[in-house]
Formats: sequence, structure tokens, C-alpha cells
Amino acid sequence: MFYQTIDILGTVAFAISGVLVAMEKRLDLFGVVIIAFVTSIGGGTLRDLLIGNTPVVWMRDLTYVATILITVIIGVIFVNQLKYFRKSLFLFDTIGIGLYTMLGIEKGLQADLSPIICIALGTMTASFGGVIRDILCNEIPVIFRKEIYATACILGGASYFLFTRFPIKEDYAYVAAICIVISLRLVAVKFKIRLPNIYKKEI
Repeated sequence: MFYQTIDILGTVAFAISGVLVAMEKRLDLFGVVIIAFVTSIGGGTLRDLLIGNTPVVWMRDLTYVATILITVIIGVIFVNQLKYFRKSLFLFDTIGIGLYTMLGIEKGLQADLSPIICIALGTMTASFGGVIRDILCNEIPVIFRKEIYATACILGGASYFLFTRFPIKEDYAYVAAICIVISLRLVAVKFKIRLPNIYKKEI
């Protein structure tokens, strides 16, 4: 129940971020639904395919489909209210990557994979939906820019395995790792911390 709740919260967060991007691009209702779907389930679909967990989870459990559709309806109705928060897209996207990073790691652990591969799965789960969203909306994906994005997922995922070495409940380690991913992303944007530019000058 705990992990499913986290999964639903992540689905909602990414669906809202997809709705906001699609509405900003002035897509029609079908386009908004598609962008919300791929943002929410893109990373999880890739993860499930890689570990052989098929049919993928959203095909077996229509709760995810219903959640996305309901979120789209609410997001479209209240889009003007959401726009009052200048960084609402950033906020929901950040919450999404924190939740989905740990969901990917959990799936990797269930498949008896090594910690490094679990962290990679968590990062892909968190990032790939946003990559598809940005590509479909004709944007350079955030993960390929200088912003701290995938790095936050990697560090947060690594912190989870560090926490599990201490005598604390696994659920606490899980939540702490989610908070670290979110905090790293927030701090990086707040203080404009970015990865080094490999180019001597802008192209």
C-alpha cells in the first residue's frame, strides 16, 4: 500500500507537469491527454520493459489510466489557477522525479538487481517520461541541459542504499531518499548550481 500510494502521487505530479507543458504549447485536448500520459508512464514503461515485467504495470492496473485522466480533467479546469504559481511546472516535475526515482529502485530490488543497476533504473523511471514530453513538445529535454536533474536522482538513489546500512526502518530510508532528490533539485535551481559546461564558448 505504501509503495502504491507513492506511485499514484508520482503519477499525479507528472500528469500535471505534462498538462502544464501541453497547455503552454496550446495543444488540443487529445494532445494534452497524450502528453500527460507519456510524462506519467514513459519512464515506468521503459523500466518494466528492461526488467521483463510485462505487460507493463499501467496495462495490468487501470488505476493509473483513471488517475491520469482525472488529473488531466482537473488540470485543464484549474490551469489558470496553477499558472498563478510561476514555478508550478518545476515544482510538480521535481516532486515527480523524487517519487519515481525510488519507485524505480524498488522495482530493481524486487528483480534482485545490484544497487548500481537499481539506481540506473530509478533515474530512467524518473527522467524518461520528461524526455518524451519535451521531445514531443519540441523542447530540448531538461536531462540533456546543464541543470541538475538526473544527477539529483543518482545522488538520492545512492543515499537510499547508504541509509539502509543504518539501523533505521526501510520506509524512513525510502522517504528520506525521496526528500534528498527533491531537495537537491530545489537547491540547484535556487542557487543556479549547474554541471560544468564542456564547451569553451557558447555555440
